[in-house]
Amino acid sequence: MRTRRAALTVTAVSLILSLAACGQSGDGGSKEEKKKSSEGATIGIAMPTKSSERWIADGNNMVAQFQKLGYKTNLQYGEDDVAQQVSQIENMITKGVDVLVIAAIDGRALSDVLQQAADKNIKVISYDRLILGTKNVDYYASFDNEKVGVLQANYLLDKLGLKDGSKKGPFNLEVFGGSPDDNNTGYFFNGAWKTLKPYIQKKQLVVRSGQTYLSQVTTLRWDGGTAQKRMDDLLTKAYGSQKVDAVLSPYDGISIGILSALKSDGYGTSAKPYPLVTGQDAEVASVKSIIAGQQTQTVYKDTRALAKQAVQMADAVLNGKKPEVNDEKTYDNEVKVVPAFLLDPVSVDKSNYQSVLVDSGYIKASDLK
Repeated sequence: MRTRRAALTVTAVSLILSLAACGQSGDGGSKEEKKKSSEGATIGIAMPTKSSERWIADGNNMVAQFQKLGYKTNLQYGEDDVAQQVSQIENMITKGVDVLVIAAIDGRALSDVLQQAADKNIKVISYDRLILGTKNVDYYASFDNEKVGVLQANYLLDKLGLKDGSKKGPFNLEVFGGSPDDNNTGYFFNGAWKTLKPYIQKKQLVVRSGQTYLSQVTTLRWDGGTAQKRMDDLLTKAYGSQKVDAVLSPYDGISIGILSALKSDGYGTSAKPYPLVTGQDAEVASVKSIIAGQQTQTVYKDTRALAKQAVQMADAVLNGKKPEVNDEKTYDNEVKVVPAFLLDPVSVDKSNYQSVLVDSGYIKASDLK
């Protein structure tokens, strides 16, 4: 009898284990359990600064979209202080966030803190700016950054009449770059430079300052005041009675500084009109400047779409899925190639700002008055 009871017990236990196994996914948990485990998870969002309106929009868009999916969020701004951003990320890790979304102030300064994240199995999504020098970055959400530079350069060539051959030049050009600690700076510059270089070699474009290397033209922290001072120096040392015909600027905040220097030098009159000045991010101040006939162009990057992509990546990771990517070759952070999803940027000027920015709801018409 005891033997029969023992056999029945073993059979019952085996049946229970078999039924339990039927409800499990191959990675050790049921789909229902995995979905339930992601509910209420906390996302740490580290943004670089509030001094640029685009980063405020990025942060707010992600918070809204994460919360709509039922996640909690911890949004912090480093205010362009690297040590402060590192401290903020450490604090997020200590508090037990489940995923980190980081737009780095300095792409090379996060290796140690991201090792802390890896030790706690916290996944990291690099947002818009690629994090460098660490294996502990899992995915990258950004725009096609080289295309940004191509759009800016082609705009200048088109408006100068060089692209279609209607003008031969020479035209005077000055070049500005972004912050040297932002990995995107190189992509923006390289995209623009490879587009402009043939015209420089043919002397249809002339850089009177002689400053044509990226190391000569960077603008620390993308600061408009720094750009204004450099433009003042260029005008004083390289131009005299000559005039600037075009300025390649990688970002709207830098463009505003450049325009301030130009205005101080007498530009902005019928006798001495502003040169062509590019930009990026479609910030309200620069769109108003474009409408007023000062800045000429900006590159629009829909932060709502970028935020959505980062949210989808984090949601996929938390639910045991592989996030959607469309580039697994380009973005080498010096330790690994980071799988990326790239969105398309759009060139905007006075002719299309209404349809691209206002009609899409990106900027309110009332904000441009």
